[in-house]
Amino acid sequence: MAAPMSWRRLVYSVYSPAVAGVFTRITDRLFRARDRTGGSSVLLLAPLLAEADPAPRHVMRPSGSAGAQGTDGLCAHFRWMAEHVPVFRVPGTHIHILTSPDQFYQAMKARIKTAKRRVVMASLYLGTGQLEQELVDCMEEALVRSQDSAHTPDLRVSILLDYTRGSRGQVNSRTMLLPLLQRFTSQMRVSLYHTPDLRGLLRLLVPQRFNETIGVQHIKAYLFDDSIIISGANLSDSYFTNRQDRYVLLENCREVADFFSELVDAVGDVSLQLQPDDSVTMMEGMVHPYKGNRQDFSAVARKRIMEVLNTAQIRQQLSGRSEDSEDEGMSEGEEDTWVFPLVQMKPLGIQVDEQVTQRLLTDAGPDSTVFLTSGYFNLTRTYMRMVLGAGASYRILTASPEVNGFFGAKGVAGAIPAAYIHIARQFYKQVCQLGQQDRVHLHEYQRPQWTFHAKGLWYYLQGQDRPCLTLIGSPNFGYRSVHRDLEAQIAIVTENEELQAQLQEEQEVLYQSSTEVSTSTFERPDRHVKLWVKLVTPLIKNFF
Repeated sequence: MAAPMSWRRLVYSVYSPAVAGVFTRITDRLFRARDRTGGSSVLLLAPLLAEADPAPRHVMRPSGSAGAQGTDGLCAHFRWMAEHVPVFRVPGTHIHILTSPDQFYQAMKARIKTAKRRVVMASLYLGTGQLEQELVDCMEEALVRSQDSAHTPDLRVSILLDYTRGSRGQVNSRTMLLPLLQRFTSQMRVSLYHTPDLRGLLRLLVPQRFNETIGVQHIKAYLFDDSIIISGANLSDSYFTNRQDRYVLLENCREVADFFSELVDAVGDVSLQLQPDDSVTMMEGMVHPYKGNRQDFSAVARKRIMEVLNTAQIRQQLSGRSEDSEDEGMSEGEEDTWVFPLVQMKPLGIQVDEQVTQRLLTDAGPDSTVFLTSGYFNLTRTYMRMVLGAGASYRILTASPEVNGFFGAKGVAGAIPAAYIHIARQFYKQVCQLGQQDRVHLHEYQRPQWTFHAKGLWYYLQGQDRPCLTLIGSPNFGYRSVHRDLEAQIAIVTENEELQAQLQEEQEVLYQSSTEVSTSTFERPDRHVKLWVKLVTPLIKNFF
């Protein structure tokens, strides 16, 4: 009976940070040198040592144009973000909203082939199918062309992936990239970020299929010379074909591209470096993420990454490009758009995105409208409290069970769509209890043979029918995004009416494929949630 009692205590310790700390310290000492994989799936409970975070198709919007608000209005409304992060002024005409997986895929292929100085790609993982191989072939083509030039090869390719997800299985992201690394060793870098929270006994016991639940590198940024795509999409075939996400292309925006190149380099410096023989090593002077001391690794990583943000802000101040006076307008000539990079890496003590998102949700007034979307409806308690207590109107879009990426999965993962039904039902019940059905609306994305992975928000100021701000990138607004993973997105604030129109169309197209949730939605037979799923939902909220 000792074993069952041990597991019962483990489950009871889910919400106890004290136990988690003791567990980590003990296992650090016992297993610091161990580097094994595998384990029984019954040990899936081992990671659960964390504290929980304290109109059918036609959607109505306010009328008017955000451009009518004027430069001074937008400056006054969003100037505060520059206190937290660097701000890059760019022409709105250089920003293009991509709308389909194929458009995203073709844009990457075309720009990789023509890149002359750098290709920098950060993703959770690289898939192993034919479409992914074509991406690798494009990189090879560009590298070969650079070597054929009369001068020293200038092209550098840097790939940042997550260690656990990129190493899963016999054929994986690493094996896809090894041929390039072996052939172009001096021009190629592959970094594999490993969370410092997967270590000791936890790393030994958790099966490969579930070890990414502890924390991952989740940034999605794809950079080609001075252009960059920020997205929530991974480098995998479904994201190129029938998995709906969001994607924004910033063309010829060198300062933004430089920032994200430096950010990826910084995360890469504290990551494991893939070698041509498929081994991994740490850069000299860096603390190992799971063999070294947890606090030391986080301190070094935080310092290295914050250097990128701080240097960018100092550089702007010295060049006079930052917003430094209350009566200075947003625009300089055609530079009518602001780009704010928002980074969230709470395991390393970085929570800029969380701070900015909370302020946006708090400041959204009674006459504003916020369209918020996430493939996994799992708002943190703080975000949920802000939505329910705010004055703004909210239209929240999430995946219906059939377009959830886990729909039809085997084992425990197959229960995840039902768990999200339960979460949505609890949220909608709160909305009704507070009498806020006219202010807070919940929508479900539905599209046969597709899955839904889009995340972000569109912000409409009072009386405007076009958004003047959007958040786009990797965060899902859930517990994992805030507390476990490395995330990055950008806030785009614009007075460019053409760009506002693109954002409006993007939002409308996504919501046109949705239906609004009502009480009757959860009474349907296909929305029945089994008792055991309800019981494990608090755990799923923290890890999926």
